[in-house]
Amino acid sequence: MPRFKEIRQWAHDRNLIEGSDRFRQMVKLVEEQGELAAGIAKGNEALIIDSIGDMVVVLTILAEQSGLRIENCIKLAYLEIKDRKGRMIDGVFVKESDIEA
Repeated sequence: MPRFKEIRQWAHDRNLIEGSDRFRQMVKLVEEQGELAAGIAKGNEALIIDSIGDMVVVLTILAEQSGLRIENCIKLAYLEIKDRKGRMIDGVFVKESDIEA
Protein backbone atom coordinates (compact mmCIF):
# COMPACT_ATOMS: atom_id res chain seq x y z
CA MET A 1 0.00 0.00 0.00
CA PRO A 2 1.52 3.36 -1.00
CA ARG A 3 2.42 5.75 1.77
CA PHE A 4 2.74 9.51 1.65
CA LYS A 5 6.49 9.26 0.97
CA GLU A 6 5.83 7.12 -2.10
CA ILE A 7 3.06 9.43 -3.28
CA ARG A 8 5.44 12.40 -3.02
CA GLN A 9 8.13 10.50 -4.95
CA TRP A 10 5.60 9.50 -7.61
CA ALA A 11 4.56 13.16 -7.95
CA HIS A 12 8.18 14.38 -8.14
CA ASP A 13 8.99 11.75 -10.79
CA ARG A 14 6.14 13.07 -12.93
CA ASN A 15 6.96 16.76 -12.36
CA LEU A 16 3.66 17.33 -10.55
CA ILE A 17 5.32 19.29 -7.73
CA GLU A 18 7.55 21.76 -9.57
CA GLY A 19 5.69 21.56 -12.89
CA SER A 20 2.35 22.56 -11.45
CA ASP A 21 1.17 24.96 -8.78
CA ARG A 22 -1.19 25.11 -5.84
CA PHE A 23 -3.99 26.72 -7.83
CA ARG A 24 -4.02 23.89 -10.37
CA GLN A 25 -3.90 21.29 -7.61
CA MET A 26 -6.80 22.99 -5.85
CA VAL A 27 -8.77 22.85 -9.10
CA LYS A 28 -7.89 19.14 -9.39
CA LEU A 29 -9.06 18.63 -5.80
CA VAL A 30 -12.43 20.24 -6.60
CA GLU A 31 -12.70 18.02 -9.69
CA GLU A 32 -12.11 14.94 -7.54
CA GLN A 33 -14.62 16.27 -4.99
CA GLY A 34 -17.21 16.43 -7.78
CA GLU A 35 -16.48 12.81 -8.66
CA LEU A 36 -16.93 11.87 -5.00
CA ALA A 37 -20.26 13.69 -4.89
CA ALA A 38 -21.37 11.85 -8.03
CA GLY A 39 -20.30 8.53 -6.52
CA ILE A 40 -22.28 9.21 -3.35
CA ALA A 41 -25.32 10.42 -5.29
CA LYS A 42 -25.29 7.31 -7.47
CA GLY A 43 -24.35 4.88 -4.72
CA ASN A 44 -21.26 3.89 -6.75
CA GLU A 45 -18.86 2.48 -4.13
CA ALA A 46 -16.01 2.00 -6.61
CA LEU A 47 -16.18 5.67 -7.61
CA ILE A 48 -16.36 6.73 -3.95
CA ILE A 49 -13.23 4.72 -3.11
CA ASP A 50 -11.36 5.99 -6.18
CA SER A 51 -12.32 9.61 -5.52
CA ILE A 52 -11.29 9.54 -1.87
CA GLY A 53 -7.94 8.02 -2.82
CA ASP A 54 -7.43 10.58 -5.58
CA MET A 55 -8.24 13.41 -3.17
CA VAL A 56 -5.61 12.14 -0.72
CA VAL A 57 -3.04 12.06 -3.53
CA VAL A 58 -3.91 15.61 -4.62
CA LEU A 59 -3.81 16.86 -1.01
CA THR A 60 -0.39 15.24 -0.58
CA ILE A 61 0.87 17.05 -3.68
CA LEU A 62 -0.69 20.33 -2.58
CA ALA A 63 0.97 20.07 0.84
CA GLU A 64 4.35 19.32 -0.79
CA GLN A 65 3.98 22.34 -3.09
CA SER A 66 3.31 24.43 0.02
CA GLY A 67 6.45 23.21 1.77
CA LEU A 68 4.36 21.12 4.17
CA ARG A 69 4.03 17.45 4.98
CA ILE A 70 0.52 16.02 4.78
CA GLU A 71 1.33 13.92 7.84
CA ASN A 72 1.90 17.08 9.89
CA CYS A 73 -1.28 18.69 8.55
CA ILE A 74 -3.28 15.61 9.58
CA LYS A 75 -1.60 15.50 12.99
CA LEU A 76 -2.39 19.17 13.68
CA ALA A 77 -5.99 18.71 12.54
CA TYR A 78 -6.38 15.70 14.83
CA LEU A 79 -4.87 17.54 17.80
CA GLU A 80 -7.39 20.32 17.19
CA ILE A 81 -10.42 18.00 17.08
CA LYS A 82 -9.47 15.16 19.44
CA ASP A 83 -11.08 16.70 22.52
CA ARG A 84 -13.77 18.65 20.69
CA LYS A 85 -17.23 18.36 22.12
CA GLY A 86 -20.50 18.99 20.37
CA ARG A 87 -23.56 17.19 19.17
CA MET A 88 -25.23 15.86 16.06
CA ILE A 89 -27.78 18.21 14.55
CA ASP A 90 -29.62 16.92 11.46
CA GLY A 91 -26.83 14.40 10.84
CA VAL A 92 -24.02 16.97 11.11
CA PHE A 93 -21.59 17.24 14.04
CA VAL A 94 -21.72 20.80 15.35
CA LYS A 95 -18.96 21.79 17.76
CA GLU A 96 -19.99 23.08 21.14
CA SER A 97 -18.62 26.59 20.55
CA ASP A 98 -20.82 26.96 17.45
CA ILE A 99 -23.91 25.81 19.34
CA GLU A 100 -23.37 28.38 22.07
CA ALA A 101 -22.72 31.23 19.63
